[in-house]
Amino acid sequence: MVEWITSDGLTDYDAACAFMEARAEAIARGEAKECIWLVEHPPLYTAGTSAKPEDLTQPDRFPVYPSKRGGQYTYHGPGQRVAYVMLDVGKRGRDVRCFVRDLEAWVIAALAEFGLTGHIRPGRVGVWIERPDQAPLSDGSPREDKIAAIGIRLRRWISFHGLSINVEPDLSHFDGIVPCGIRGHGVTSLVDLGLPVTMDDLDAALKRSFDATFETRKTCL
Repeated sequence: MVEWITSDGLTDYDAACAFMEARAEAIARGEAKECIWLVEHPPLYTAGTSAKPEDLTQPDRFPVYPSKRGGQYTYHGPGQRVAYVMLDVGKRGRDVRCFVRDLEAWVIAALAEFGLTGHIRPGRVGVWIERPDQAPLSDGSPREDKIAAIGIRLRRWISFHGLSINVEPDLSHFDGIVPCGIRGHGVTSLVDLGLPVTMDDLDAALKRSFDATFETRKTCL
């Protein structure tokens, strides 16, 4: 059984990291259940293990936190749902790539409940939404905007960190970084796409789609 925790208000990033590391250790020792923790953070940037200094374009705009997760720079802030996943990947097949694919499938299934089709693109981390309503890129390729970011770390086969989905954040806050090191494409949110979705709506969809994605099969096929 997975324990779900939802925190009200804005959660301090350092406190979140301390909680995740302690919970992951407890899960590894068999002393705690797996856990999904749903939070919002105050405005901040995080630098994953592959972050490039030149991708932090406004270093004085918000606090910048080094992060032990994979990936590059990302933004967290009010109106964005962060789902920290402390799951036993050892019991779920010991296949990190498959686990990440399951996280992507989980997000896509949740978005589908609101009539959105999310896409995974080779070489572009996260979940993307096609934008035929926007002008194409300079090379003529279609515009796509990122709606969700994914970055995890494993210790003793227990995951921590996780994913973020934009519900109604201030999208201008992403201007201080090159999100995930990807240039050209933009960032969107559920409300930006014209969907009157609340955080509670998204949380309910995440819980339903988690069971369908993870609990119907414990290992990758």
